Amino acid sequence: MAAEPSAHSLIAEHRPTLDQALEAIRTRAYWSPHPEHPKAYGENGSLGMAEGKAAFDARLGTRLDLGQPGTDDWVGGETSPYGIELGVTYPHADIDTLLPAMKAGQRAWRDAGAQVRAVVCVEILKRISDRTHEFAHAVMHTSGQAFMMAFQAGGPHAQDRGLEAVAYAYAEQVRTPDNAEWTKPQGKRDPLALSKRFKPVPRGIALVIGCNTFPTWNGYPGLFASLATGNAVLVKPHPRAVLPLALTVQVAREVLTETGFDPNLVALAAERPGEGIAKDLATRPEIRIIDYTGSTSFGDWLEANARQAEVYTEKAGVNTVLVDSTDDYKGMLSNLAFSLSLYSGQMCTTPQNLLIPRDGITTDAGPKSYDEVVADLARSVGGLLGDDARANALLGAIVNPDVKARLEAAAGLGEVALASREISNPDFPTAVVRTPVIVKLDGARKYWERTDDEAAYMSECFGPVSFAVAVDSAADGVELLRRTISDKGAMTVGAYTTSDEVAEAVEEVCLEECAQLSLNLTGGVYVNQTAAFSDFHGSGGNPAANAALCDGAFVANRFRVVEVRSEA
Repeated sequence: MAAEPSAHSLIAEHRPTLDQALEAIRTRAYWSPHPEHPKAYGENGSLGMAEGKAAFDARLGTRLDLGQPGTDDWVGGETSPYGIELGVTYPHADIDTLLPAMKAGQRAWRDAGAQVRAVVCVEILKRISDRTHEFAHAVMHTSGQAFMMAFQAGGPHAQDRGLEAVAYAYAEQVRTPDNAEWTKPQGKRDPLALSKRFKPVPRGIALVIGCNTFPTWNGYPGLFASLATGNAVLVKPHPRAVLPLALTVQVAREVLTETGFDPNLVALAAERPGEGIAKDLATRPEIRIIDYTGSTSFGDWLEANARQAEVYTEKAGVNTVLVDSTDDYKGMLSNLAFSLSLYSGQMCTTPQNLLIPRDGITTDAGPKSYDEVVADLARSVGGLLGDDARANALLGAIVNPDVKARLEAAAGLGEVALASREISNPDFPTAVVRTPVIVKLDGARKYWERTDDEAAYMSECFGPVSFAVAVDSAADGVELLRRTISDKGAMTVGAYTTSDEVAEAVEEVCLEECAQLSLNLTGGVYVNQTAAFSDFHGSGGNPAANAALCDGAFVANRFRVVEVRSEA
């Protein structure tokens, strides 16, 4: 039996990984220690495809006992969007008992220092990585993602985002030296001399409020940013997506125990059906940091009411693509079709509004009218999803009834250019699988005017719904883009143009309104995908989110530096 690792033994093992992560965030070059291909797993202690599936199956219908203090009940009730009753039950916590227990371990965790905390976090991520196949099934059957997307986005990509947060946290904490000797000359008199010590200290207990669609990808940055900066972390999963984060808490508690720290530094707050504990937790005085991904309404409530905490939100926006011109018409259509279809549009980064000039666009295939562009895009989406097996692999399942209702209602908002169709999944007959709908809407003749269609295209319609909005010109499209970002926010902005002038105008809008921009994507990179260590997810500068994943600002205020000075 292998000896349990000490915190300091992990420095030799994981410091090279930490150093590579630090170099990656400095250079922004591609790097990942977590393999994207399913066949890369199955050796050196990791679970292969069959073992991961078996581990997930064995978990169904069981009680996940985390050994937390204050457990007063067992709760569950998750149903997979693919129709499986998970049947897993989780500890329900008496918060008045759990929170003091979590706080008790923070002193030793604080005093361990930034490097030890970082490598312990890397060990947690490594053990999660070894179980990527198991986690992939957990993500798939709580989010509705198709397996390959659940494997990649819920596995290596989420782990990358967690490691990225650890790297940023470490870099910010070591920016200030541990010790300094301070001497101030006094002319003929003896100099003034002080010895100074500087210590990063945590804010307190952090609360991670998980989301339904990307429980690990959206949950890991805040979890690991807070843990690496010395804070205890309470994880409150979305009630429909508990299992992936509960398994994460289980792994974290195991590693903390084995490395000599209090396992209660990481704990789970599962809730009874309809209990709605997030507001109560978020306003408790013990909670000093909150990470939230979800609806704008609750994100706004947190920002306004959780005044005792640092609140990091990723909410909702109206993601927009301006289509002005292209020198690769086929590539543009294919790229947009994939972006609109991936995970049934259930991503906070999926384009919603496609702004297209009424008089059409210029392309390498000749001029194309507005109607032709929309019809060709509809055909491209239809061709991409024409084979049901491929469609199931791209679309996944509709995550909840609200998305299905929005999809069905969208067809009544305007002329339907591409109707949504129902697809059966032979492996999961009860899964709700739908192709995207594209609706033609009329934009204002001038950007300051309003139209009857504005209520539709100026509101987020989360799910497989896109609006082809006719605008008077590229210039008017640019100004509508500006107003959209300013009023509603955007996680992503895209543009297709062969005009330097239009490209510069779009870029200027994104710089002024603080939105992440992708220009002329026609290959295998899509506007709704971002790479950890290189791309920023969100900007923190428009209404869609007040934080970016991940930058220095995302971690720097999760700790403060306390100075102790004395006569030298």
